[in-house]
Amino acid sequence: MKLHARMAAPIKAVHHALTDAGSLRTWLAEHAEVDLPHRYAFWGRDVPEGDAPHQRPLHVDDRTLRFSWLLDGEDTAVEIRLEEEGPDSTVLTLSQSHFDYQEMITGSSVRGVLETYWSLAIANLADHLEGRELTPRPDFTSPDLKSEFVIDASSEAVFDSLVDSEKVSLWFNSPIGIEPHVGGRYAVGGLDAGPAAKIIDLDPGRALAVDWGPSGVTTWELEESGGRTRLTFVQSGFDTGRPPYAAWMGWLSGLAELRRFHELDGWRPIWLDAEAPDEVAAAE
Repeated sequence: MKLHARMAAPIKAVHHALTDAGSLRTWLAEHAEVDLPHRYAFWGRDVPEGDAPHQRPLHVDDRTLRFSWLLDGEDTAVEIRLEEEGPDSTVLTLSQSHFDYQEMITGSSVRGVLETYWSLAIANLADHLEGRELTPRPDFTSPDLKSEFVIDASSEAVFDSLVDSEKVSLWFNSPIGIEPHVGGRYAVGGLDAGPAAKIIDLDPGRALAVDWGPSGVTTWELEESGGRTRLTFVQSGFDTGRPPYAAWMGWLSGLAELRRFHELDGWRPIWLDAEAPDEVAAAE
């Protein structure tokens, strides 16, 4: 598994945020301790199997951080590589071993959450580096999947960006097909991709609810005040013994980008195509 993202910050600032314990406690985890090259650890309610630290540093230099992470009995490996794109722009590539999409779908291993866990973490790192408000992290000790955001845009504008297929596909960084009416389809991958979820509530400017079947119902509730919108996002109706944390964090990382979509002039996604890091390296 690889993720590629652009950080609007110098490479030294990104490296510091990745290796400073105080910074890690802001954007990544409830608890963190760093004493490189001997110790690199993070844990807490917002970390998979976060009852105790399970990381061990393997290598660190000015552009690379590599560590092992014991998850579900397997010693996985994480590598974060930085490439300077410009004085105030850095391309970050994160590689994670032992990730399996089938485990993400079935929930058979905690390792199934790794892709969306890191997607949310990287989105929060980007906002941390820009001094922006962070997106709430998950609580792996609780089946209560609810988060609130304040977006600096009208409820009409926010709602439009939740039901317009083209706009949703932009900020979610994946094709989304939407038939914006009660009973309409809501399809990750596009309306031609196969089975789709069903819209069960749609109140323009106020609410949207989508039924995903066994994984539950996703609800967006909007309330405008002073030109800003409070967005309450809830996942419910699932087996509380197996909360869909992977899907939940995927949506949270998408909503982090939704906030940026509305609040940043000249917005462009933080996420890059797989070719981007190679192109940056070739240009240097």
